[in-house]
Amino acid sequence: MSDFAGMEDLLQDFLTESSDLLSEVDNKLVELEKRPDDKHLLNDIFRGFHTIKGGAGFLNVDVMVGLCHRTENLFDKLRNGELALTPELMDTILAATGVVRDMFTSLTQGRTPQAASPELLANLDAHLQGKAPQQAAAPQPAAAPAAAAPAPQAATGSGPDWNGLYNALLDIEEEEDEPEVHATAVVQSHPAQPPVAIAEPMQSLAPAQTAKAPQPATQQLASSTQETTIRIDTNRLDQVLNLSGEIGLTKNRLTTLRADVMSGKMDTPTLKALDEAISQLDLLVSDLQNAVMKTRMQPIGRLFQKYPRLARDLARQLGKDVELVITGEETELDKTMIEDLNDPLVHLVRNAVDHGVETPAERIAAGKPAKAVVELSATQVGDHILIEITDDGRGMRPDVLRKKAIEKGVIDIETANSMDDKQSLHLVFLPGFSTKDQISNVSGRGVGMDVVKTNIQKLNGRIDIQSQAGEGSRFSISLPLTLAILPVLVVKTCDQPFAVPLAMVREIIPIRTDQVQEVSGRATIVVRDEILPVKSLAALIGWEETQIPQFGVLMQSAEHSFILAVDSFVGRDDVVIKPLQNIRPRGVAGATLSGDGSVVLVLDMEDLLSSSNADTSAVKTSRLVENAA
Repeated sequence: MSDFAGMEDLLQDFLTESSDLLSEVDNKLVELEKRPDDKHLLNDIFRGFHTIKGGAGFLNVDVMVGLCHRTENLFDKLRNGELALTPELMDTILAATGVVRDMFTSLTQGRTPQAASPELLANLDAHLQGKAPQQAAAPQPAAAPAAAAPAPQAATGSGPDWNGLYNALLDIEEEEDEPEVHATAVVQSHPAQPPVAIAEPMQSLAPAQTAKAPQPATQQLASSTQETTIRIDTNRLDQVLNLSGEIGLTKNRLTTLRADVMSGKMDTPTLKALDEAISQLDLLVSDLQNAVMKTRMQPIGRLFQKYPRLARDLARQLGKDVELVITGEETELDKTMIEDLNDPLVHLVRNAVDHGVETPAERIAAGKPAKAVVELSATQVGDHILIEITDDGRGMRPDVLRKKAIEKGVIDIETANSMDDKQSLHLVFLPGFSTKDQISNVSGRGVGMDVVKTNIQKLNGRIDIQSQAGEGSRFSISLPLTLAILPVLVVKTCDQPFAVPLAMVREIIPIRTDQVQEVSGRATIVVRDEILPVKSLAALIGWEETQIPQFGVLMQSAEHSFILAVDSFVGRDDVVIKPLQNIRPRGVAGATLSGDGSVVLVLDMEDLLSSSNADTSAVKTSRLVENAA
């Protein structure tokens, strides 16, 4: 864009600051509709438009200057009492902010913004003159980005393509001079044989892997337009700098001690000093790791601030009166996760307004206030973030969901009869499922909620539903604070280590043959009066068991609990997970390096369970039943 030659930095600063300012203006406009006489809000909104107009004028973006000037004049008349705020006037103002945002998008993409439509400008001028606009179009919901499709997977079929991963590994090793971590995996050549650890063929890869910066798994979901900048508190950067300096001093101390040891100085004081220096380095590296993670943390309120306008516009289009209440905006989350959360939260907010809450007439008839309340909240619970979207609407009836699923061919009658109420609520996450009888431009096509669950799982999170007919629904999303470091439990099966997300682990129990019972041909164990199915890890990945599993990992997913049967376990660890780029078998979230340098696959248990062959799993776990008999 030649108009901005030499002004690229100024343009970027303007877009960053003004985009945040416009989001604040949108939220204040929604608040102003509730309190039209609030002079403080009117002044804030006026100043917001004035600031955006000033920046646009400095950059000579005349079409934006003209639009902001008209809108600014409207608010000048509103705060001086010369105009009264009406729903039609608010629709016109919000339409203007939407056009300004479109102009920001054009500037970001390197294009000259187009002028606002003559209809919008005419409506603004009519309101300024105190006249009714000639064309008062119904408001359209604020534009929301479509949910990203799940990351493509090279492998297809009912289970993980472990052999395909091994073949790809060999091809990459031969063709690439500097192999990436996606070339590492734990595989076997023949499924019928015990697995072979790939530590030896992959030894040459380990230095290249550890030398590269950690790449969070969410990069597979990142779009080409994803924001690449981040605002960081300078105090956090100062902490990183100080820790880096201390690590440098400790490194110098270790270099000196290394020279002493190499020269044969192995006395007790030298070894003690070496041990103290290594312990100090371990502590400093841990502190530096935490400090760097904090630089990636951003308040989730920057994401939440987009939704009041979205809820307001959609509610007005549907003839509903909805208030979106936001709490916990200061809760911090990894920036990359915040960006990838946008699409799922957009779907859930829209779903609450469209499906969840009733019209004012329906609410009054049911003895409820005419205005519905949708609450969006975020809280930190331990090392996880809990995000909840709650509405006080009509709620969901499990029997109706089962009936709809049968009608749409999503499940059969036999499956429906075997489902409890909790499982029935999770039917809304199945592809093609919708409770709407008619398709509209808002919903009814059976897309959206399945993408919500898929994207949440890609973030190593889980989503749960609670609903009461006539009282409302609650969607709860649990996410790790960051994807850069994942707490895992490392287990072993067939002498091969695998890592499972610690968030799913409830406890570890020994498996005794006298505890195993056969129910419908499958192995089960009763744990505190709860009958839990036993799923062999070897069976899930299609390997032949070399021994009867000795331990069970009691795991809890969003939909059910089960016991994962393994040979042994190594212990808990915090790992840097690397995505398997270009090739990713089902059931594999990524790879990591253990403390001894060996390569360990991190399993995506939800994906592995959903793609496993049920009959095969039953055959494999039957050995437990046979042994018990």
